Amino acid sequence: MKKLSFLLLILVVSLTLTAQVNVLQIDAAGGKTQINKNIYGQFAEHLGRCIYDGIWVGKDSPIPNVNGYRKDLLEALQALKIPVLRWPGGCFADTYHWKNGIGPLNERPKIKNVFWGGTVEDNSFGTHEFLNLCEILGCDPYISANVGSGTVGEMVDWIEYMTSDDDVPMANLRKKNGREKPWNVKFLGIGNESWGCGGNMTPEYYADLMRHYSNYANMYGGDKFERVGCGSNDSDYNWTKVLMEKGRNNMNALSLHYYTIAGEGWNNKSAATGFNEDLYFSGLKKALKMDEYVTRHSIIMDQYDKSKKVALFVDEWGIWTDVEPGTIPGHLFQQNSMRDALIASNTLDILNKHCERVRMANIAQVVNVLQAMILTQGDKMILTPSYYVFKMYNVHQDATLLPSSLFTESYKHGDEEIPAISSSTSVDKNGKIHVTLSNINPSKELKVEVNLSGKAISKLNSATILTAPAFNSVNTFEKPDVIVPSVFKNVKKIADNKFEVSIPGKSIIALELE
Repeated sequence: MKKLSFLLLILVVSLTLTAQVNVLQIDAAGGKTQINKNIYGQFAEHLGRCIYDGIWVGKDSPIPNVNGYRKDLLEALQALKIPVLRWPGGCFADTYHWKNGIGPLNERPKIKNVFWGGTVEDNSFGTHEFLNLCEILGCDPYISANVGSGTVGEMVDWIEYMTSDDDVPMANLRKKNGREKPWNVKFLGIGNESWGCGGNMTPEYYADLMRHYSNYANMYGGDKFERVGCGSNDSDYNWTKVLMEKGRNNMNALSLHYYTIAGEGWNNKSAATGFNEDLYFSGLKKALKMDEYVTRHSIIMDQYDKSKKVALFVDEWGIWTDVEPGTIPGHLFQQNSMRDALIASNTLDILNKHCERVRMANIAQVVNVLQAMILTQGDKMILTPSYYVFKMYNVHQDATLLPSSLFTESYKHGDEEIPAISSSTSVDKNGKIHVTLSNINPSKELKVEVNLSGKAISKLNSATILTAPAFNSVNTFEKPDVIVPSVFKNVKKIADNKFEVSIPGKSIIALELE
């Protein structure tokens, strides 16, 4: 009898393992922390065709425009509900002298972009053009000040020019240039990547410099904006330690940069198209490192700032691939595939999970550069798979994170494995619950039980899917709709507060429940 019982136990365990069930358990009434909308921020640097020929074509362009801004791009970005936009860099910020970008266009001096391809720019897109763009888009500006080659005085003058309504020289100059009222500048970055292209500084030196700049930024800007200290590159935990030790009282946020490199390294990053499953798997595995970096940097910040007054801003992130063949290497133009869409969804899930400390993120970049939302070619424009991820996920902006636990099988490739399913769950101000799910297994449909507790949930309002013919599929100017969202039908109500979702391989799902 004992032998029979043991055999039955073995059979039950075996059947359980064979018919593995993926389960997402959600506490629908337990939410406490808001997912800051700024986690869905964007980044626009003077790099390649991001600004010129991307956002800005000029008023005389035959391409339809609104006061120089591409009309089709404006409409696409408005639909995305961008909460915050970072400018002018990036590395470019620490060579940018703002006074060259104001006044009549024909009087502005040209500048050589020494970091990105040596391109000569005419400075027709400057402070007015950027801040007016933010007003059109309804987003907050995030200005990066020049610390690498600039001065405190230059930054102070810029602050006064943008934000002062007093009878003072820089405010009067702004009025002379056609803008009567000051702009609402919400965020000010004290330099960019000061450990590298922004000055090759030590953390100790930068911490002192940041306090110096921050003091005058606060003096002239008051409480008008949050001061952002330049933080670490991926796993440089010592930089975070030093900045928190020496500068936590002089900044409202500390930045973090992390780029996904699917290939062997910076000299062999992986093609953006035509890659195999090895590079597909590697890209997703490396994207998941974001969780480790955010966790470990947050632990260090917690040691000095238990109340989490200093936010963590992941103000540069995304996949960085080799540039497209035939394009200028320094312009960083790359295609955008289904792999990249899944990297975006998995990264946003990580950032949402850490929303108590992470209160801004800025994917690089908004158009024609790196993991762009939009690609342009002459008068043509296409939306990338990453664009659609951000559009599907914008329901999480300023929603309340719901506690959840996810039991997921693994996606195995060779001798390695990573979680096959990723998710975010939130409830908005109207009480609607939003569940986003990603299945990164490229070839296997996965069933997920979505169980909710704490609140009666019985209705599925909508379900959307983003998927592709292959993991390396892309939208092109010839075929712009290869990867677009569509209505998803493989959701089954099992019982009150319980749904079964059958997610195809390499797919992202968005559900609205109430």
